[in-house]
Amino acid sequence: MALVTGATSGIGAATAELLAERGAHVLVAGRDAARGEAVVARVRDRGGKADFLSAELADAESARRLAHRATELGGGRVDILVNNAGIFPFGPTAEASPADVDAVYDLNVKAPFHLVARLAPAMAERGSGAIVNVSTMVAEYGVAGMALYGSSKAALNLLTKAWAAEFGPHGVRVNAVEPGPTRTGGTAAMGENLDALAAQAPAGRPAEAREIAEAIAYLVGDTASFVQGAIVPVDGGRTAV
Repeated sequence: MALVTGATSGIGAATAELLAERGAHVLVAGRDAARGEAVVARVRDRGGKADFLSAELADAESARRLAHRATELGGGRVDILVNNAGIFPFGPTAEASPADVDAVYDLNVKAPFHLVARLAPAMAERGSGAIVNVSTMVAEYGVAGMALYGSSKAALNLLTKAWAAEFGPHGVRVNAVEPGPTRTGGTAAMGENLDALAAQAPAGRPAEAREIAEAIAYLVGDTASFVQGAIVPVDGGRTAV
């Protein structure tokens, strides 16, 4: 059983569909029921298994409820967790309200923390499991206007390493991917700015959501059995230059 948060669109939806193609029963978690059911329908139309779970992930209790419901649907287990849900407001630091700061850290940092706290111990008890956190390339370097978003994902990177140290000895692999500019519904509003940001990397173009999903699928798969605590850039080479 694979639980993917923020799976109703973009990278999350692409990941859910790809994992289902490769044989996983996928739980599509997100806020928008209509979009979530559309993802489930696409999976089922292709012969895969999927169910939608409504989840706001705005507080600890929401994360705990999701973990409980996912475990129930999984017959008592969740084998794969992809922490993809997140928000990415950009803007000057001085213009970020206390509510903005709380919202970003609640979803980008606290939700993954509470989900891992609920699901990883059972994985460790069984001796197997895989967790992938979806970070960002701007967790690696400073960008004006991205202090709030970048810092939340930098925290997630450290959590990835700490969880690898904590749960890795018990058979649970924890890794992260750092996407670069990616064409999704959420980034459509960036317009030409997305292309300009992508042009700074060797690849010279934005990624498609499926390209990020391929990296996530690799990390949760058996062929990545010796990969633990890795922060994998999937950014067209931007952080390499």
